[in-house]
Amino acid sequence: MRRPWRVPGRPRLPRTRKGWRRLVQAVVAGCVLALLPSTWLFVSTADRLVGTASAPRTDVAVVFGAGLWHGEPSPYLAHRLDAAARLYRDGRIKVVLVTGDNSREDYDEPDAMRAYLTRHGVPDGRIVSDYAGFDTWDSCVRARKIFGVHRAVLISQGFHIRRAVALCEAAGITSYGVGVEAKHDMTWYYGGAREVLAAGKAALDAAFEPDPRFLGPKETAVASALAAAR
Repeated sequence: MRRPWRVPGRPRLPRTRKGWRRLVQAVVAGCVLALLPSTWLFVSTADRLVGTASAPRTDVAVVFGAGLWHGEPSPYLAHRLDAAARLYRDGRIKVVLVTGDNSREDYDEPDAMRAYLTRHGVPDGRIVSDYAGFDTWDSCVRARKIFGVHRAVLISQGFHIRRAVALCEAAGITSYGVGVEAKHDMTWYYGGAREVLAAGKAALDAAFEPDPRFLGPKETAVASALAAAR
């Protein structure tokens, strides 16, 4: 007797109670494994998150890029820069390291961030630009290896700041994270959902410590800016 026709490659559901039990166990195990990196981020950074009013006094603040709108910082990035400007005005930091994407001629996050900060009271000589901060891990590694940052306040949105702190700690920077407020719009929800996947990459980066996409020679810009600030 010929078997009933079935769509090739279509998954076959279990037909027994034991089969269903194994399927449920596999799904639960998969969910647990998927959430382990996020759990690591929450546990490892629990005592490293601070507010702008309680941020420790440090020489350097690191602001991560978050996109441009028509050449200007996006609202999310502007909030990060506002927090950095406030920390500078309050005397809690001396230098701001802005790190972002400048992989093509018509897109320059660091210079847009610098211009925004100078308009909000941070002297140009207290701002250092990293033009090869293509992702969080690259920014952290370059801050340590290229710019010689050993201790810093990191500034980003709440959904990203734990990953930033964990990765900068893995890169050798004693880090404190300021998670700035953000409107809970579609971008916020997308960012939060994206972090579940990004946490997995973060765990791999911390474990294997790959080189950034572009490392380059060491720079003295941070040391020079700090020397001028004293």
